[in-house]
Amino acid sequence: MAGPTEQQVREALKGVKDPDLGRDIVALDFVKEVKLCDGAVGVTIELTTPACPVKEQMKSEAEALIKKLPGVTQVDVKMTAQTVGRVGQDSDVLKGVKNVVAIGSGKGGVGKSTATANLALALAGTGAKVGILDADIYGPSIPGMLGIKARPMADEKGMAIPPEAFGIKAMSVGMLVGEDAPTIWRGPIASRILQQFLGAVNWGELDYLLLDLPPGTGDVQLTLTQSAPLNGAVIVTTPQDVALRIAKKGLKMFQQVNVPIIGVIENMAGFACPSCGTVHNIFSEGGGERAARDAGVPFLGSVPLDPQMVQGGDAGTPLVVFNPKSPGAKAFEEIAKKFAAQLSVSNIKEQSVTDRPKEVHLIDQTPPKIVWSDGKVSTFDHFQLRMACPCAACRSETTGERILKESDVPRDVKVVAANPVGRYGLNLGFSDGHASGIFTFDHLRALGIAI
Repeated sequence: MAGPTEQQVREALKGVKDPDLGRDIVALDFVKEVKLCDGAVGVTIELTTPACPVKEQMKSEAEALIKKLPGVTQVDVKMTAQTVGRVGQDSDVLKGVKNVVAIGSGKGGVGKSTATANLALALAGTGAKVGILDADIYGPSIPGMLGIKARPMADEKGMAIPPEAFGIKAMSVGMLVGEDAPTIWRGPIASRILQQFLGAVNWGELDYLLLDLPPGTGDVQLTLTQSAPLNGAVIVTTPQDVALRIAKKGLKMFQQVNVPIIGVIENMAGFACPSCGTVHNIFSEGGGERAARDAGVPFLGSVPLDPQMVQGGDAGTPLVVFNPKSPGAKAFEEIAKKFAAQLSVSNIKEQSVTDRPKEVHLIDQTPPKIVWSDGKVSTFDHFQLRMACPCAACRSETTGERILKESDVPRDVKVVAANPVGRYGLNLGFSDGHASGIFTFDHLRALGIAI
């Protein structure tokens, strides 16, 4: 009996669905190759992340469906992965980095840097290429946690080459100043240093770059959301009510600037007894999961408080490497799988977003126009754009009313610069020298005339 055709194999594989995306692997273009030789069938399925938590399940389902086809004598399903990313390859900032994810917290002391380091190592354990940018300018701790003492070298273009530890590339201000030297910098200086880190580090090719943020919602966080091509953010909290309340503020900050929340990690969720391995709840239980559910965002998992976590961190060897069989390390392995899956889901959903600019022609065309991702086109008037500037010099911060007078703006004013601001707007510069206004995409869509 003759073996199946390629069309029959692909039709059969429509029965395999990605549980996170809710679509079959053929529609998602995961089936990259089908080889046929009489009754032997070879299939290559390419997933969106090497850390896919249902990889083996999907492989088994594919094998079972192909075996049911008439004439099949042998089945070989090969699972590969190509990390999905929305940014980096075509961006001047962090070129070569597929995914940039901020790891934040509302308050200090929740183990955010510990979570960042162990999550990075757990992702690397799946075969992903991972880096960490220590954005905690005032309290850098990543070098110590990874045992990095080397200073970054420079390439032929003067770009900093980040040192590596355990296969993780890392960059931190802690590598540039003395170990005990305090970083006493005002917010604007810290923000400029962070912008230099974003533009002057040669990361090479990375699947994931994790940004370890300082606690709070201040200048550094704002700089990152406006300057870095963020794919998403992860919030780290502990089970206590006070930590959860403050974590929600950090979560809402990212949502307000249109950065997707990839999920919530609950750290110090219980005490892992080093003798028996049992986890005992010291604080309240399930707070992180409830907070995630209330906010409508994914819950990535809980990590118990383990004395070896501290020992490994102090020794420059994070727990995932220090004791990979410990409850905490196992928890980070599961979190890494959920993180990778949720990030892939977020990236794919982002491809269908319709209210972002696809083309911006505010300088090079007359009349100025923006082509949106849904195909709609908006045209603008230079003078009206200038009068609509939302900055504090043009509008009252308390009432929102315009304080800029038409007589103060030249009628022949032009837009001379249009720079992207994070994922939510454009910073427009005008020929009269004014350049402090950030126009959100919603604002621009409302201002434009649809054609």
